[in-house]
Amino acid sequence: MGPKIFIIGGTGYIGGDALEAIVNAHPEYNITCLVRNSDKGAQIGSRYPRIRFVYGDLDSDDLIADEAAKADVVLQCASSDHAGVVEALTAGLARHTASKPGCLIHTSGSAILSFADTESRTFGQAAEKIYNDWDGVGEITSIPDHAYHRHIDKAVLAAATTAKGKFRIAIVCPPTIYGEGRGTGNTRTDLSRLYLLLLEEALKEGGGNLKAWGSEGYFFAENGEHVWSDISSLVAKEVYKQGLIDSQEVESLTSDTIHALVPGGPVLWGSNSRGRAIRAKSILGWHPQEKSLEKTIPEDVRLEALRKQNQ
Repeated sequence: MGPKIFIIGGTGYIGGDALEAIVNAHPEYNITCLVRNSDKGAQIGSRYPRIRFVYGDLDSDDLIADEAAKADVVLQCASSDHAGVVEALTAGLARHTASKPGCLIHTSGSAILSFADTESRTFGQAAEKIYNDWDGVGEITSIPDHAYHRHIDKAVLAAATTAKGKFRIAIVCPPTIYGEGRGTGNTRTDLSRLYLLLLEEALKEGGGNLKAWGSEGYFFAENGEHVWSDISSLVAKEVYKQGLIDSQEVESLTSDTIHALVPGGPVLWGSNSRGRAIRAKSILGWHPQEKSLEKTIPEDVRLEALRKQNQ
């Protein structure tokens, strides 16, 4: 009987493609997905008939804890900021034993690195600081408590510390996620390969490389850097090139104006979130292989235009 994997977020933007990668690589795994209703279950079931479903949401504490207790590995891709789901998962994983520990792979996000800009309100200004998840991991796991996602990251780390070896944890920290995916949602396959490699490592004897887990088990998943003003200009040029707008000029807006249009927009498009993915390359052999964000723009514009036409 194959390993038992419990996935939260298997119909979502990140988890959908991760699920595809896992099923393709390991059809022998016994996978259970949490889904909200039978319609969501049907989306996955038509594509992956061997998957088992449990029905609930992120507030279904007892159900989530019970499934985590049964699983060898839990992959949490649904939310970076839901305290209840982390509490339920870690409570369930704590039912494991030190002789047969479970594992939690939790999804955070690189917005955790934007805290300096949110403190100073200096949006749109480049910062020199670049974090890394290898010899600089201590900086990441001790950033201020008010940083995005920090309260949940701390809860995950603390739960593993108090579990006394009953489960291991790793935190995956994706940056900008882009591109068409292969699952019932959309995401990039580079990130999915990282989840797959981590899951395989978790199932090795003794959890494989110990530097993948615990207080050091923090993984960035970047494939380079971009500046949003540059991306905006490239998008405008491509939209103009495809005959969808009359001008390729890009207008600059103040932070206050952007926030009025899109609450939180200055953080999304004007803060610094610079990190280097060293850990996954060093211990898992992970290397990004897909196109850069810039190279996906022509196809993304074409697909978005088709969606608009079909609305």
